[in-house]
Amino acid sequence: MAVKVKLLQKKISGGRKTLYLDFYPAIISLKTGKETRREFLGLYIHEKPKNAIEKQYNAEQLKLAEAIRQQKENTHNKPEIYNEYEKERLRKKELGDRDFVEYFRRTAGKRSGSNHNNWMSGGRVKFADLSEQYLEEFKEYLLTTQSVKSKRKKEPLSQNSALSYFNKVKATLKQAYKEGILQTDLNARVDSIKAAETRREYLTSEELNKLAKTPCKDDLLKRAALFSGLTGLRFSDIEKLTWGEIGQDESKGYTINFQQKKTKGIETMPISEQAFSLLGEQQKPESRIFGGLRSASYHSKDLRDWLKAAGITKHITFHCFRHTFATLQMFLGTDIFTVSKMLGHREIKTTQIYTKIVDEAKRQAANRIKLDL
Repeated sequence: MAVKVKLLQKKISGGRKTLYLDFYPAIISLKTGKETRREFLGLYIHEKPKNAIEKQYNAEQLKLAEAIRQQKENTHNKPEIYNEYEKERLRKKELGDRDFVEYFRRTAGKRSGSNHNNWMSGGRVKFADLSEQYLEEFKEYLLTTQSVKSKRKKEPLSQNSALSYFNKVKATLKQAYKEGILQTDLNARVDSIKAAETRREYLTSEELNKLAKTPCKDDLLKRAALFSGLTGLRFSDIEKLTWGEIGQDESKGYTINFQQKKTKGIETMPISEQAFSLLGEQQKPESRIFGGLRSASYHSKDLRDWLKAAGITKHITFHCFRHTFATLQMFLGTDIFTVSKMLGHREIKTTQIYTKIVDEAKRQAANRIKLDL
């Protein structure tokens, strides 16, 4: 049965219309591998052109769209008019015309409100537009663009945030090459952004004990923070922890069996009796243990007041309790591989930052004893 291809228009915001093709019967989409009736061309026209320039623009876009429509119709109904070389060229052109930004959204996913929503909303980027130079320029953009999360105006995106976002792009490029959408392995040709050295603030054992003995206006926050200090769990994992994820074995003691929210890794972690005692009275398996926690930023004022009451002047956030756990474990002689497993790190290099903290503390301690010569 012949495939009929119609060129249609759909109203969108900004006084524009988007152009798309309608196929009957449905065809198999190169993007999804599933049947579809529509293919949006990424071409737009003015709904009500106001001058000669806009009218000319509309005419050019419609002419281009009609050429694409005719080509699609020929591809589906008259394949004999193309030789193998031309068919391959058409296939590569179709792949090159696909929207990389849309592919990125589907492949890498996105978090609402995050910085990379900002640079992903800049429009359509075709796979055919991607090159080493384009990606190098994009790296420069990430290193100079403003952070949308910053409270202060014109504060640039941090280097490590830029690194995280660019690595997501590289992973998407790698997947596109694997699927045959890209003909060149651009991921392998473009270097990543170098990680910046960061200072990870932590509490000493004495400071952690001070906090434990100091009253806090928000008891839920106090229990959650100390629990993080004794287990190394992130706020996001503590906030969603349920009683069904707590295990008890006569020989092994208490454990947590959960999926990390950030890495999606499945973890079984032993916890101490002190950590277990912070959980409170046991409830139904589906009940959240720390129900009532909102976000780390929501509890930040109560956290600052609690630290002040304990006489601690360091800039400590909730995440610093995770750093405290890791750093104190290293100070107490726990090997880096065990600490890495307890933190749920995928790579040992992520944990190595804590060895630097311990080494620096040892260096400072070595210089404290001096002779009066």
